Amino acid sequence: MDDFLARPDLLSFLIFTPLVGALILLFVPSDRVQVHRWGAFIVSLVAFAFSLLVAVSFDNDRAGFQLVQEADWISFFGIQYKVGVDGISLVLIILTTLLTSISILASFGPIQTRVKEYMISFLVLEIGMLGVFLALDLFLFYVFWEVVLVPMYLIIGIWGGANRIYATIKFVIYTLVGSLLMLIAILALAWTYYQSRVDAGIPPELAWEGAFDYTTLVQFGFDPTLQFWAFLGFFLAFAIKVPMWPVHTWLPDAHTEAPTAGSVILAGVLLKLGGYGLIRMNLPLFPDAANDLAVFIIALSIIGMLYGAIVAVRQPDLKRLIAYSSVSHMGFVTLGIFVFNEQGAQGAIFQMVAHGVITGALFLLVGVIYERTHDRTIARMSGLGQTVPVFATLMVFFSLASAGLPGLAGFVGEFLVLLGAVTWQPIVGFIAASTVIFAAVYLLFMVQNIIMGDVSDFLKGLGSKLTDVSPMEAATLGPLVVVTVALGIFPALVLDLTAMPVEAILGIVDSAADGAAEVTAGLLP
Repeated sequence: MDDFLARPDLLSFLIFTPLVGALILLFVPSDRVQVHRWGAFIVSLVAFAFSLLVAVSFDNDRAGFQLVQEADWISFFGIQYKVGVDGISLVLIILTTLLTSISILASFGPIQTRVKEYMISFLVLEIGMLGVFLALDLFLFYVFWEVVLVPMYLIIGIWGGANRIYATIKFVIYTLVGSLLMLIAILALAWTYYQSRVDAGIPPELAWEGAFDYTTLVQFGFDPTLQFWAFLGFFLAFAIKVPMWPVHTWLPDAHTEAPTAGSVILAGVLLKLGGYGLIRMNLPLFPDAANDLAVFIIALSIIGMLYGAIVAVRQPDLKRLIAYSSVSHMGFVTLGIFVFNEQGAQGAIFQMVAHGVITGALFLLVGVIYERTHDRTIARMSGLGQTVPVFATLMVFFSLASAGLPGLAGFVGEFLVLLGAVTWQPIVGFIAASTVIFAAVYLLFMVQNIIMGDVSDFLKGLGSKLTDVSPMEAATLGPLVVVTVALGIFPALVLDLTAMPVEAILGIVDSAADGAAEVTAGLLP
């Protein structure tokens, strides 16, 4: 067992297990519905097991990336298949495999048509998400980034709601625009690196070596002008995915029209691709630009936090309310990243994990009640506490967790980000803290209107159709309850893993800021 855990290809087993499962299911007849359902679920559990094996083999006392595997891919341009894991990517791959398994299990009842295609799409989606978190070659990173787009397009476009075509086209257009700019920036970095090596006398056929390698480019030191424009190219791609205000408008539509499991994975993992990209790519690759543009991004983060919270208060639809709450909560992530201190960055990563678990659970709960009522209108749902008490208890629990109740996972990330913001600039921390009040308003408004009060005529009309949480649904929500409590009581489960890579990334940014200060001081009389 120890020999297996030390294998450098352990990460490849993790990434491509879903691919093997998808290929097997491809040859299973479409009418074998249960085979497709349980087959996809078992494959996702195997991937989850591999992510836990990665955690077991991970040495938290070692700096840098571990379990690195590299192989030549497009040798002429120095492009490699290179993957590796550090503490940041580790917590996110565990989140990904956990939520993928839960999402597939949650799809057993709601998805009744084209089950084979749906399950294959979900497994392919998992490949892309895992690849993004583990890729150490920029071209490979871009490939995995684009892989995510196709299955998500199919999941929303085929199994979504009435306006699914509009929502999925909007999602694709936004994502493609950002991806194109990121690709241009990647090519610009590679060409600059290549040209510098040619100018240094290295033969052109050898100069491409390392041109797309993440660890090599982090140490290269690009010209400030190139940093600025490349930073913007990467930033727009990641800001759209987070999503940040004002490029957030695709998210409420996508959430509203996506099937329940699609909303879970969209909120739980896909939004985290953007936050991960900002801290993994934008900060260490472009530290000068990051310092120059930090105030601008912090301002956008604050606007997004306030805007998302205020708009959520007025939403009549359960899914849209939770979608706008995501815009607000993910603002904590971008704020924490760009205040450039350990509390903020640690809080941002913790917030990504906590938001993925809690908001994923809220979307599952909306799916539970939608399966019974085929409605998500808040005004028609009063009295659920009397008719479905287990559902009501879980909804109150995860709503309080989302509002940041101490002792649950939602509190830790927000507290650390606010602490980091106050350290950076007290007024920024004060404004950011006001969004916690708005969160309490819209979440308690939701709870009061759907849980409390007399049973509505709409719910009375459903009669015996309005049943409480089933054992299968409890199986999807139970693990998320456990994780929410565990992370709230033992935040070190995440914070200990992310401390060392956060320190390394902030060290690069701080060094760039100190260098700029020295240059400025040298120009002053």
